[in-house]
Amino acid sequence: MKSQYEKKFEAGFAQISVAFKDPSENIKKIERILENTKSDLLVFPELALSGYKIESRRELKKYSQNGKDGLFDNLVKVCREKSIAVVFGFAEAEGKKIYNSSMLIDERGRKSIYRKSHLFFEEKILFDRGDTGFFTSRVKGANVGMIICFDWFFPEAMRTLALMKADIIAHPSNLVMPYCQDAMKTRCLENRVFAVTSNRIGKEKDVIFTGRSQITGVKGNVIKSALMKSEQTKTALIDINDARSKKINRINDLFKDRRKDLYVL
Repeated sequence: MKSQYEKKFEAGFAQISVAFKDPSENIKKIERILENTKSDLLVFPELALSGYKIESRRELKKYSQNGKDGLFDNLVKVCREKSIAVVFGFAEAEGKKIYNSSMLIDERGRKSIYRKSHLFFEEKILFDRGDTGFFTSRVKGANVGMIICFDWFFPEAMRTLALMKADIIAHPSNLVMPYCQDAMKTRCLENRVFAVTSNRIGKEKDVIFTGRSQITGVKGNVIKSALMKSEQTKTALIDINDARSKKINRINDLFKDRRKDLYVL
């Protein structure tokens, strides 16, 4: 029988195709999906507004938004009206800099922006290195952290968020390599956190996205997953208290047993 103290939270992903270089159309799509989804948190892919394979920084600037852009106003309204939080990736323009960012809009319409810390391949030519660092945001009693795509490759990213008491990691992605979905099982297991990896489908120029978005549990279990080539929205009801206990058994505690005196950081 479930404990009366169980903290229910519904989280999910929207695995979509993205209209290349059409932020207005893409944000309308996000709004439509939110309008038809009942969830506490829904995660969309990396660069969900612009598309991925933009070839020059000058061109990328045309499809980038400032976090205060009016393009987000209706999305904020939808989140407030439906009492839902959303995370999605976008190209963020800030002065002369352009970041590969994700925005969290919570159920009250408050915005938080994370800038990708680890840029992948030619992203290092197009984007500036993220400078926000890692942080958590409160969503309906849950602590939500963000990473973006290739950040998963660095164990320190999710460990840092876990040490900041994140319950759920929102993980917008444009995955092209085959390993991430399986690797997220280990990332969640070694930190005892939930993760929502939202990936794209389709192809842009020579890049094929791998789909297979998933919600991963604290024991490395895949709670929900998507197919490789179809648009799908899936959610799951989780107990965030499962992420707040770091006990592996009655003797071992994942964080208390860490040997910081031996680690090279």
